[in-house]
Amino acid sequence: MQYPKVFQSLISHFSSLPSVGPKMAERIVLYLFKQDAEKLQSFAESLEELPRLKSCTRCFHIAESDLCNICMDTRREQKVLCVVEEPLDVISIERIDIYHGLYHVLGGVLESGKNDNSANLKIPELLARVHDEEIKEVILATNPTTEGDMTALYLKKKLEPYSAKITRIARGMSTGGDIEYADEITLSSALTNRKELS
Repeated sequence: MQYPKVFQSLISHFSSLPSVGPKMAERIVLYLFKQDAEKLQSFAESLEELPRLKSCTRCFHIAESDLCNICMDTRREQKVLCVVEEPLDVISIERIDIYHGLYHVLGGVLESGKNDNSANLKIPELLARVHDEEIKEVILATNPTTEGDMTALYLKKKLEPYSAKITRIARGMSTGGDIEYADEITLSSALTNRKELS
């Protein structure tokens, strides 16, 4: 069946998203097609606002201005830094409401193999923050995957010259799991029972 051009264009856009294939994209567009004009207008306005979002200049989380809401919150523990891979990890940890320090988003992990992608990660910015902000504890909350563990060990070595205590989230997280998908109890346990890296 030949869809109208607008419909085809939307399917193409949605199918380019992670984990969304052509069939799922088609179902999403059909769902949107059946919605009332007010709901569609609200959705369109939200999409139009998306380019206004940016990375926080301090922690690289999602922000509407130079600093994100977390970095602007002076009530948070300013000397504890939780290092995560992506902004979705921040959102997952914030949801459990047991951690009240600051974050640093790396923008990924080290890739195993010959390619050195460390230059693509926010590691120099992390080291500068630990030094400049006199951070007392750095919690390495990378995912418990091969790449996440490798990144945590790499960061530990880089952080050794600093006086900050370096901890790693506990293995309440299953190996190969993603923080983004962890349930609240598991994630809470992993943060609470974090261990100092030796």
